[in-house]
Amino acid sequence: MISVSIHKKLLTAQGEMPLDISCEIAKGQLATIYGPSGAGKTTILRILAGLMAPGQGRITVGDEVWLDTAGKINLTVQQRNIGIVFQDYALFPNMTVRKNLEYALAKGQDGKIVGELIDVMELEQLSSRYPGTLSGGQKQRVALARALVRKPLLLLLDEPLSALDNELRIKLQNHILHVHKHYHLTTILVSHDIGELFKMSDKIFVLEHGQIVKQGSADEVFGQPADGEIEALGEVLKIDRVADVFEASILVNNRILKIALGKDDAGFRQGDKVVIAAKTGNSTVRKVEL
Repeated sequence: MISVSIHKKLLTAQGEMPLDISCEIAKGQLATIYGPSGAGKTTILRILAGLMAPGQGRITVGDEVWLDTAGKINLTVQQRNIGIVFQDYALFPNMTVRKNLEYALAKGQDGKIVGELIDVMELEQLSSRYPGTLSGGQKQRVALARALVRKPLLLLLDEPLSALDNELRIKLQNHILHVHKHYHLTTILVSHDIGELFKMSDKIFVLEHGQIVKQGSADEVFGQPADGEIEALGEVLKIDRVADVFEASILVNNRILKIALGKDDAGFRQGDKVVIAAKTGNSTVRKVEL
């Protein structure tokens, strides 16, 4: 269990804003922090990583105390068993992919993990290349692999996919989910993409003005049945079988609508663009042919 309680005064474009949060994340969960720019999302990650100190706070990871301002405990970045991936990759341009991973090894650590990660992250064909010859998606895979070299207790991801196109983003989402489960990680992801959060999250924290205003599963935070009168474009996030009928989760204008399809899935798949026409008790969905 990770327990976090932090307070810090932040200076924003709108003036001073108190960041004041308390939350818990179970071991093995993939938790996401969602909210508008300037809400304090990246600051939370930086405090968790030990890159920034709060005014007051306490962070425990399992039985370890990483931060306790009252007890004057504040472990350094090196003392916290974390992996962290930012948007900018931060790869060494004069080192090959393999050398970038090997550089992250702890003193005396068995180097076999590098070969394992190259295999798990499908980097075999890239291992002897330099970062300058890689695409954005390839660089992000290398950055993710490097963050895992020391087998972290906590993986922190600060909007790592925001600069990628939709196809690459979906592929990297799958890679993150794979390594999260493969290495039994506890992961905290910052994202502004509701579809991404819905696909990946065990738990979501909605942050506004430095406060957690809502938390729970994706369904609890964003999901709602289609009602009223709606006609809008949307994107299919997933199809679930509920009892003996199929139900679509569709992203529409930052809301996720749950719409019953009937006895079959009507051929809808994740990523399909659709038009929803909904009235209370009667919803229809049709695919947009692109």
